[in-house]
Amino acid sequence: MEKKIAVSKPRLSSLQIFNLSAGFFGIQFGFALQNGNASRILQTYGADVEHLSLFWLAAPLTGMIVQPIIGYYSDKTWNRFGRRRPYFLIGAVLTALALILMPNSAAMASLLPPIIIGAGMLMIMDASINVAMEPFRALVADKLPEEQRSFGFSMQTFLIGAGAIAGSWLPYLLSEYAGVSKVAGQGQIPNNVIYSFYVGAAVLVLTILWTVVTTKEYPPEEMERYHGESLETENKGIMSIFTDFSKMPLTMKQLGLVQFFSWFALFSMWVFTTPAIAQHIYKVAPGDTSSVRFADAGNWVGILFGVYNGVSAIYALLLPSIARITSKKIAHAFSLTAGGIGLLSIYFISNPQYLIFSMIGIGLAWGSILSMPYAILSSSIPARKMGVYMGIFNFFITMPQIVNGFFGGMIVEKFYDGKAIYAIVMAGVFMLLGAVSVLYIRNKKEL
Repeated sequence: MEKKIAVSKPRLSSLQIFNLSAGFFGIQFGFALQNGNASRILQTYGADVEHLSLFWLAAPLTGMIVQPIIGYYSDKTWNRFGRRRPYFLIGAVLTALALILMPNSAAMASLLPPIIIGAGMLMIMDASINVAMEPFRALVADKLPEEQRSFGFSMQTFLIGAGAIAGSWLPYLLSEYAGVSKVAGQGQIPNNVIYSFYVGAAVLVLTILWTVVTTKEYPPEEMERYHGESLETENKGIMSIFTDFSKMPLTMKQLGLVQFFSWFALFSMWVFTTPAIAQHIYKVAPGDTSSVRFADAGNWVGILFGVYNGVSAIYALLLPSIARITSKKIAHAFSLTAGGIGLLSIYFISNPQYLIFSMIGIGLAWGSILSMPYAILSSSIPARKMGVYMGIFNFFITMPQIVNGFFGGMIVEKFYDGKAIYAIVMAGVFMLLGAVSVLYIRNKKEL
């Protein structure tokens, strides 16, 4: 392939970088509502604690399939709407529909059991979020010069954290300060959760539109000047994803182990935090999904998730400076260590208020997980395949969740006697293993 002299991309202002990632606020608003309430909704519809991880398999399975495909096609999409922006819009509309329908699954019980409809909406929501999310990662690499990419991914993480705070806290705020009911009859979703999902759908669409309207993508000829190479890809069809997978850079493979440990831990946290805290701290009996104590536990988990996302939002803005002073690897290893300690500490806490301290460590890990791996990776992959490789990299996020989904619930049932708190302890151990594995990464310059 002909090699040309690359021209430096123009540096973007902080406002421009904010605009190109603004849609991530809405994506994470919806994602936070899902993370904080999906287990609660599915338990209300009749799912056992031991089976929750199987329902949550919808997320990684759809992500594994959707993200590489979307990345492949977005690399090849050049039209008047842009290269990445069409996928933002499609994903936003579909996610908004799923957000509206999921907490209303009981209303469609004449068609199928609510648990089946709820799980289906969870799958549609995850697939749609993945359609919108992957092109945002590639857009940062498309638009920013390498020296601004750490800041670009950190800005995404800041917006992710801000969106997650709003989405995580909204059910609690509606019930405690707006007088919206937080309890409902057996098999029914409380109004504070339902209304939160409606708001999430509106915020998601509006913020995606903000990015689409305010951000101009570079046309192909301009991108070629900036990268010093043709961006035309071989017309080998979508099956070429498998060829690209086999030829992935060594840095990506090494990051894969870090991602496995990190995302195995995160999946355990998202799936089992509500039942773990309800059982271990609020002393809710197994199978109780309609009591005030269960509602209080679920609402408090939303607040806690908002706390760790808030910490991650602030920490993300500090990460580029920390990485410059130390290195991207050291910054990520430190952050994962803090997350592991935070998860392990939950076991030793009896007062729910003190769980806020646990969330600080988890927030440091989350802020780094959402930015540092992409900053490390982006300089190791060719610009013409930025989208497909960002999608392929998602494999290392989805695979640990699939493994956890199949075996996590079984482990809780067979080895932990149904006590979900031990799944959180296991998550802490895996997060610490991720911190150790970071130190063995060799980036492009070291190679």
